[in-house]
Amino acid sequence: MDTSIFTDKAKKPGDAELAAALGRTYNLWLEIENMVLANMPSAKKEWYFFSAKYGWGFRVKDTKRAIIYLGPRKKLFIVTMVFGQKAYDKILASPVDTFIKEELKASKVYPEGRVIRTPVKTKPILKDIKQLIDIKMAK
Repeated sequence: MDTSIFTDKAKKPGDAELAAALGRTYNLWLEIENMVLANMPSAKKEWYFFSAKYGWGFRVKDTKRAIIYLGPRKKLFIVTMVFGQKAYDKILASPVDTFIKEELKASKVYPEGRVIRTPVKTKPILKDIKQLIDIKMAK
């Protein structure tokens, strides 16, 4: 589950390829993109090639940092976000699903913060992802 379905460095994925690969989850991908852009209209969307092993990924970022990473898989995608200590504390105090809190608690602590990776297969997870985006972007 850690590898993108797009592994050809010479071919950046387009909307048609992404929609075909994700199937019904493509609209969820677009909803998440729009959640971030609603909070930060100046954010930039971009594809990036991580490595031959991991392939192409997608991120939405502001001028200083990536806000969210989306990793395409077959019929689903992975949302990855990094949270510093203040955001981590807010997440633990929030109504975000217990599964996400437990994953975050178990995450290794990096200098940038803790990483959460959440598979997106169905619409109900969007409520939690929206809360995570709001916490990440809170000033």
